[in-house]
Amino acid sequence: MNRTMAQHTGRSGLTGTALLRLLASMAEAPQRAGEARVAFADGLVQWVGWTDAIALSAALEQTATSARPQNLYDEEHAEYERVRTTLAQAIGREVQAAGRSALEAGMGFAPYRHCCLARQQAMGVAVGALRDRVRAAVAAGGADLARLAAVDAVLARALAAQEQRLFAAVPARLEQHFQRLCAGEASGAALDAFRADLQAVLLAELELRLQPIEGLLEALRRPTGPT
Repeated sequence: MNRTMAQHTGRSGLTGTALLRLLASMAEAPQRAGEARVAFADGLVQWVGWTDAIALSAALEQTATSARPQNLYDEEHAEYERVRTTLAQAIGREVQAAGRSALEAGMGFAPYRHCCLARQQAMGVAVGALRDRVRAAVAAGGADLARLAAVDAVLARALAAQEQRLFAAVPARLEQHFQRLCAGEASGAALDAFRADLQAVLLAELELRLQPIEGLLEALRRPTGPT
């Protein structure tokens, strides 16, 4: 993986996410990389089952009568930035420390797997709680926003299993990349390069996990008409 890719932390749209591009770049057969970059929207219909589709339809038909509170966006956006910054900093700190202790020397990929799984778990807990909080704020913002919040709740349930499968595949793909990059006796330069790649992948995963919240915040930011 080149240095430009390893340093990528920018946000991307729902299609062609940075995480999928990074994982695809690690594939042994580069010509198949496009297969890993299937657009999120293109696969949405396959991800949502009939039961979820019925629930989604019901959510779209919901009505609400609550008035929109003032300054909701500023408060929720500040919390979003706090959580995002905290998680990104933890990723950088933990990745750069992985595999450096005397105890971890010679353990191969094991320290990096532990780091990856720990960061994924932390992201799942923190981002899940943040999404619930922002969704509740959106639901309190009037009829249109309440419908959007209901839709988000349905989609979160419908896509949870698919998202989990995607994230669960990350450590295995990273291990394959580690074995290719650090074949034989891993040099300090090779390990530093792998840490850069690991950090880039985890930051890309963080951005992917945050995308639904960004959508809710954008809806909260835009003014709405009378409810």
